[in-house]
Amino acid sequence: MRQFIVLGHDVPTDPSFSLDDIAGGAGRLDVLCRCVNSAFFLSHDIREDVRVHLVLGDELTVRFEGSELRRLNPDERSTAALIRKALEKKGEAIGHMPAESSPGVSVYRMGFEETLEAAARDATVVQLHEDGDPVVDVEPPDKPLFVLSDHNDFTDEEERLLAEAVDERVRIGPKVLHADHSMTVVHNYLDTDGYTTY
Repeated sequence: MRQFIVLGHDVPTDPSFSLDDIAGGAGRLDVLCRCVNSAFFLSHDIREDVRVHLVLGDELTVRFEGSELRRLNPDERSTAALIRKALEKKGEAIGHMPAESSPGVSVYRMGFEETLEAAARDATVVQLHEDGDPVVDVEPPDKPLFVLSDHNDFTDEEERLLAEAVDERVRIGPKVLHADHSMTVVHNYLDTDGYTTY
């Protein structure tokens, strides 16, 4: 299982946003949609061994489960519609018990700390960071949990939580990439067993 946590600092937790303005009025929800698509899509296929946790405003987490996903299409607008549909179900999420909004998509009343704690069980926590160790020097973990931020840096509190939980801190190249591009590189790194098998 490969897991990703992506922090959406400005994404609204109210589903009233317009799907025609996900880059502006929806707090750069477009960034998170691209991350979801990068996490799951292969050419004519879906990665079933992937789980993505989108933490919205440190209040809610929308989880995508690759083995159960249906109706995920490779465009940002339809991914945003799945997220909005999950937010419409948030009233049915009780405590840490999720509400499923569509096959493979659920919403939890959990912020970053709770999501990190739950996802990190039986996983190697990897923070992608420009000051981390080069990824080629790190053995690919069997059950990685990669933690990324949206267009904003991690907050001081998020950095503190990560410092306590992280097993590896890696950089994937000499240039800073967008979160969704980073996820594609990470998949290639894992698919090739650390760039050794093709």
